[in-house]
Amino acid sequence: MYPRLVPVADCGLLVEFGDHIDPVINAQVATFDRDLMARGFPGFTESVPSWSAVLVGFDPLITDHEQVRALAETIIATMKPGAAKRARHEVLACYDDDLAPDLAIMAQKTGRTPDEVIAAHLSGTYVVGMMGFAPGYAYLDGLPEPIRLPRKTAPVRGVPKGSIMLAGSQCIVSTVTMPSGWWVIGRSPTRILRPENHPPVLFDMGDEIIFKRIDRKTFDAMSTEAAS
Repeated sequence: MYPRLVPVADCGLLVEFGDHIDPVINAQVATFDRDLMARGFPGFTESVPSWSAVLVGFDPLITDHEQVRALAETIIATMKPGAAKRARHEVLACYDDDLAPDLAIMAQKTGRTPDEVIAAHLSGTYVVGMMGFAPGYAYLDGLPEPIRLPRKTAPVRGVPKGSIMLAGSQCIVSTVTMPSGWWVIGRSPTRILRPENHPPVLFDMGDEIIFKRIDRKTFDAMSTEAAS
């Protein structure tokens, strides 16, 4: 059934590698996206990767579905998953109580202490599986099994920028203040969204992320510096 190539309107081709979150499928997505970006083609407008598919955008005045499909099939036939070297980023994390409103209840629900939840979170090596929903929003897969919980039954308004949030097998560091139904266990002063830079986001598809714990003094100092 997969890979499956599906036309989207008159200006896109959806290249599907699966229909669920899976590291193997996501590695195929990352490889296809990397090879497509390196190759390009006349009329190419954008590549939008997700957990299990890539939307290939094109200008219908320059090319068409048949030509883009032929290119996609060529890329798929020559892909070598895992060949690209992943960049690794360190994200700082502070877990003080007022920055981690859900840490205690998450510990209770998983049958662990707050310190054990923190230790489990710090032990993970996360992979950027998808970007989306909000600017700079990177969905990080790899949360250790013992602290996985489904999302909350209702979202909470005004979750602060920099919040470290967990749900299922994933982790997100929020880049803007917004509602969320994920569990907030800390906050990071690391700047992920950097609109003055090119590219404007610290992470890229397939990058590896590790978290490093910092104390409140360091968090406050870095947050003040970033705001100035």
